[in-house]
Amino acid sequence: MTARWRSANGRPAPARADVVDDSLTADEAYRMASQGIAMLWRGDFHNGRQLLNALDRRVGGGKKGTTGTGAERFYRHRQSASHRARILGLLLIPLDPGPVVPLRRAPDIREAAAEAYGGITEPSVVSLHELVGAVGAHEWRRNGVYVEALQGRIHPHYGTFFPTRSEYVDLVATAALPSETLAFDVGTGTGVLAAVLARRGVRRVVATDNEPRAVACAAENFRNLGVADRAEAVLTDMFPPGRAPLIVCNPPWIPATPHSSLDSAVYDPGSRMLLRFLNGLPDHLEPGGEGWLVLSDLAEHLGLRSREDLLAAIGAAGLKVVERLDTKPTHPKASDRDDPLFEARAAEVTSLWRLVRR
Repeated sequence: MTARWRSANGRPAPARADVVDDSLTADEAYRMASQGIAMLWRGDFHNGRQLLNALDRRVGGGKKGTTGTGAERFYRHRQSASHRARILGLLLIPLDPGPVVPLRRAPDIREAAAEAYGGITEPSVVSLHELVGAVGAHEWRRNGVYVEALQGRIHPHYGTFFPTRSEYVDLVATAALPSETLAFDVGTGTGVLAAVLARRGVRRVVATDNEPRAVACAAENFRNLGVADRAEAVLTDMFPPGRAPLIVCNPPWIPATPHSSLDSAVYDPGSRMLLRFLNGLPDHLEPGGEGWLVLSDLAEHLGLRSREDLLAAIGAAGLKVVERLDTKPTHPKASDRDDPLFEARAAEVTSLWRLVRR
C-alpha cells in the first residue's frame, strides 16, 4: 500500500505503520504507539475515535509535576504535552480524494479536511488526532469567536491563532491613540487587533503576517466586519514598507521552541520575534509615533525571561517606555489549581507597553 502523508502541523511521517482494525485493544494500541509504531485504522470510524480517547486516558495517567522551579515545571509540562501529541498522532486514518474517509460510519469531513490540508487528489493518510482537531477548528471558523471590543465575531481559519483571551484585545481597544491616520499591525493572525483599530477610527491599517493562511483569514474577517475599506492584510515578514505613527505587535509570549507549526503562535524561540519587533521599530515609526507592544509576563513568572532582559532589549533598540497599561487575565487556567503552571498563571499580568524612540 502507498499513500501520501499529510500533516497540517508539519509533523514527519512515521517510520513504520501497521494496518489495524476493530480487533485492536487499547492496551495493544498504546504498546505499539509507545514503540513508535503507527497504526493505520481500517475499522469503524467511531470505534477509531473511541480508541483515540482510550489512548489519551492512558497517556494522561501520570502525576502532574508541581515541584521544582517555574522553568522546570514548564519544561516537564512541555515534555508531557509533546509525548501526548506523539502517542496520539500515531493512530492514522486514510483519506481518499474528495476528501472523504473511506471507513464505516465516517462523517462528512470534506470542508474541515480541505481547510486543513487543501485539495486531496490522491490516496492520503493523516493522523486521526489531527483530523479531529481540524473538525473542531472548522466549527470555530463556522461559528466564529465573539469579541466584545468589536461587538462582532472573528472567524479563525485552521492554523491561525485566535483570541480565546480577551484582555489583550481590550488593552488595544482602550489605550489612547497617538494618531488616527495610519497604523501597522505586525503579526496580525486573525486580524483582530487591526480590526479593533479600524473600528476605533484609524483611517488606514496595514496588517502583516508571514503565513498565507493568516493573511487570508484577516482579509476575510475585515470584509465580514465591514472594515475592509480601512484595513488591509499583507503577506510580508514583520514590517510593511514605510513608517506609521502607530505600530502594534502582539508577539508569541513564551520564549521556547515550538513543536509544531501551530505552536508558533504561542512559542517564540529565543524571543526572536519580540527582538525583531523592538529592533525594527525605530526605523518604521514616524517622528512622535508610538509602538504598542502587547505582552504577558508569564515568561517572567516561569523564569524563562526576566523583566530586566525585556527592559534591556527595549533600551538597546533605542526605545523608551512612556507608559505601561496592565490587566489581569480572567481565563480559566488562571484559577485552576490542578494546572502544573498554576502559580505562574495566577500571578500573570498582560501589559500594553507604549514605546517611543529615545
